[in-house]
Amino acid sequence: MDMRENLSWTQARDLLLSLAKPMETEMVSLDECAGRVLGFDLKAAEDVPPFDRSAYDGYAFRAEDVKNASKETPVTLRVTETIPAGAVAKLPVEPGTAAHLMTGAKIPSGADCVINFERTDFTEETVTLFAPMEPGDNIVRRGEDVAKGTLLAPAGTIIDPGLAGTLAAQGISRVTVFRKPVVGLISTGSEGVEADEEQPEGKIRNANRAAFTALLQNEGCIVRYLGLAGDEADEISELITEGIGTCDAVILTGGVSVGDWDVTPAAMMQSGAEILVRGVDMKPGMACAYGLAGHKLILGLSGNPASSLTNFCACVLPAVRKLCGRDQPLPKTIRAELKNGFRKKSPSTRFLRGWLALSDGKAVFDAPRDQGNVVLSSTIGCNAFLLIPAGSGPQEAGQVLEGFML
Repeated sequence: MDMRENLSWTQARDLLLSLAKPMETEMVSLDECAGRVLGFDLKAAEDVPPFDRSAYDGYAFRAEDVKNASKETPVTLRVTETIPAGAVAKLPVEPGTAAHLMTGAKIPSGADCVINFERTDFTEETVTLFAPMEPGDNIVRRGEDVAKGTLLAPAGTIIDPGLAGTLAAQGISRVTVFRKPVVGLISTGSEGVEADEEQPEGKIRNANRAAFTALLQNEGCIVRYLGLAGDEADEISELITEGIGTCDAVILTGGVSVGDWDVTPAAMMQSGAEILVRGVDMKPGMACAYGLAGHKLILGLSGNPASSLTNFCACVLPAVRKLCGRDQPLPKTIRAELKNGFRKKSPSTRFLRGWLALSDGKAVFDAPRDQGNVVLSSTIGCNAFLLIPAGSGPQEAGQVLEGFML
């Protein structure tokens, strides 16, 4: 595949998405499945509920027996037994009789309706009704929640509490899920030191390591930190080679621009990766190098924290989600109103990071004023991006723009 330069962000995103392949599946216990990605189409193996059951604490009987009941002419039925939830009736309901039963109890044979006890007069032996009932009243029918054969969730669905409970209701105690991809993370740049090291003059702490570890873990990946390399192609190549051998994908930050010390693309090729993309027409996040080693993505991003995070969220994140097995890897699109204006022109598509919220029934986007490439602090708590189209001038407050959720 020929290398392409300065693709649009959607072209770059779609290319990476086409190259990503979901991980194989594995089995985990129901207690360990939260947040994992379902690895099979879950279809109902049985009806839920599996039998007709009572919606109330009350009495089950034949509607025919009370068709003429009224306040003036009440009908009294003989109570034959009490049926707790989880128990089965010992006797059928016959003409002139009723069964006392609890919420969720199975409807006894012969009965076709239920009345809640608050609407009756009752003793231990009898129940008196003052109005007619219709067949089916207050009965939760078999399969009313889920009918056998219904598709409950497709493969690729994230297991949330509702899906976990549904799995349990179907009698599934071990769940097939996609394996979490192992993503190798490499930081580059001779100016960097780790967060737990002393910071000599002229050095900066490696914020990208922590930011991308958190981001990848939140997406369901296992992060393997491969190390901090200087600005030497051999040193970076050695770490990339290790990542190719031990990880499902590799992400690097730093060294992807066009300066004398930007040697990451050369190191990628030295490790056997084919460079597919150099640069994406977006701001921030323009500098990048995407490659492929066999079937594994090798993704070089900017060393500037805000730039690398923006490029990742726009172009790389869908591919990572596909590796995780997600059936809907693209983020949800939005339209929102700018709370504050934006003064700069946008020759390339500009990504504004910020906070999306509802205000007076409208989606309103509050963007930090400092959208600089290196301003990591302005990404704290951000939950969305809005896009200013390429070629646009300054944006006024109240302007409605399209974007996507994180």
